[in-house]
Amino acid sequence: MVPSSLPFMQGVVIYLVAVVLAAALVHAAWGDLRTRIIPNWLNLAIAAGAPIWWWANGWTVWPDVIIQIGIAVVIFMIFAGCFAIGAMGGGDVKLITALSLWLPLAPLVRMLFVMAIIGGIVTLATIAVHRMRKRSDTPEIPYGVAISIAGLWVFANDLLTISGP
Repeated sequence: MVPSSLPFMQGVVIYLVAVVLAAALVHAAWGDLRTRIIPNWLNLAIAAGAPIWWWANGWTVWPDVIIQIGIAVVIFMIFAGCFAIGAMGGGDVKLITALSLWLPLAPLVRMLFVMAIIGGIVTLATIAVHRMRKRSDTPEIPYGVAISIAGLWVFANDLLTISGP
């Protein structure tokens, strides 16, 4: 629900930006499933949409936006560590970081939990298919699917019904 204190135009922007984000996340999931690649331009577009979201929701530069950027930096450092040890792809790290620019801390934590559960399911399914095909190489997990589904779930359930960070 759009907060009643926001002007009409900001409310319209909230819904338009939400639709664009949803489309971008579906595109990321589908692309990762097909090619195991999440394009940099898509991650950049998702990150670039965050300031519009902040404005439309009436977030202030201090402390709202600064805290949000700080959260995104911490998320990037954590998941860059996962990339460094080979546990996650670079596109996945960038997608989580871009999405963390949109999500205040509590919804972000919920997203990470949902992402982990869905990621486990995606991993098991990928390994099962890999073994059924009797492949000997290491399977590549399309973790962008889990990130996107979790982001869509949290966004739809939390952020469209609250006002601000």
